[in-house]
Amino acid sequence: MRTRLITWRNIAAVAVRFCLFSSPVLSLSFTSCYDQNGTFNSRIFLRYLHLVFAAPKSSEQQRLKKDLLRKQCGGVNQSLVNLNKIDLNNFIVDDKHGIIYCYIPKVACTNWKRTLIALNHDEPYPDPINALKILKYRIDHYTKFLFVRDPFVRLISAYRDKMQKYDQYFYDGYVRVILQRFTNQRNLTVNYNVARKKGLRPSFYNFIQYIVDPRTQTYAFEPHWSQMYRLCHPCLIEYDFVGHQESLQEDAQELLKMVKLENDIKFPPSSENMTSPDSVMDWFQSVPLQDRRKLYKIYEEDFQLFGYRRPTELLDD
Repeated sequence: MRTRLITWRNIAAVAVRFCLFSSPVLSLSFTSCYDQNGTFNSRIFLRYLHLVFAAPKSSEQQRLKKDLLRKQCGGVNQSLVNLNKIDLNNFIVDDKHGIIYCYIPKVACTNWKRTLIALNHDEPYPDPINALKILKYRIDHYTKFLFVRDPFVRLISAYRDKMQKYDQYFYDGYVRVILQRFTNQRNLTVNYNVARKKGLRPSFYNFIQYIVDPRTQTYAFEPHWSQMYRLCHPCLIEYDFVGHQESLQEDAQELLKMVKLENDIKFPPSSENMTSPDSVMDWFQSVPLQDRRKLYKIYEEDFQLFGYRRPTELLDD
């Protein structure tokens, strides 16, 4: 039996065919190894060599996370056509390294943005609003990832950051509204610095009242407390990696190894002032059971899609 030698020429030839013919969503004027300007991108070409011949297998934990997403999504049509109908403001595309990141506020997104900027030597990444064309012919081959967090812990973090340490934007759009609506305060100052000096801030319960208020449900949530699935659409986009805030450093290192960047960049250490999952019960003591249950219904899909347990100690009598 004749044995065929595998040479770099053979590998390159296969990779070229992979670049040219593998994607079913390419327009006639583009191929997978060409960037959005129609220029052959050697980095993408080498990335495809890696994808075809050297890509590491996902860990068992990642496999379970992705299996759970597929199960919970229940056969939702993942056609790329549906991307035309969704908000992509939270997507960052890194063409140089073949990465698509969907960032979720209050889930280490500042550190991941810094990491991507450092990888690109401080060059700005593409405006996510203009990334739809790129997504359509990259989404099958780039490494797509997001990081998630316990939904109630994320809410506490959002409250601490945006209700207690607010700027003018959050004061005008949310803090004043909440104080007027739920504490009956009138004639509030228009200057957030004056308000902060006076110690004006909603309580955590006031913040929860605002979220569960039917009037709030009539328009999109502010991204810092919007449901995670509404920001990143995991039932329309099949992510290659789902990280968790609760295991941030380990997951970040695994992801960097997965995309062969562990020697190029180090993920920044986590803040020591992070909201602890152990403190959730203390925060929710002031929230009546009925409002806790309303809140859970709003974020139930996040709990189920990303494998977070139902917090029975907060929701059951």
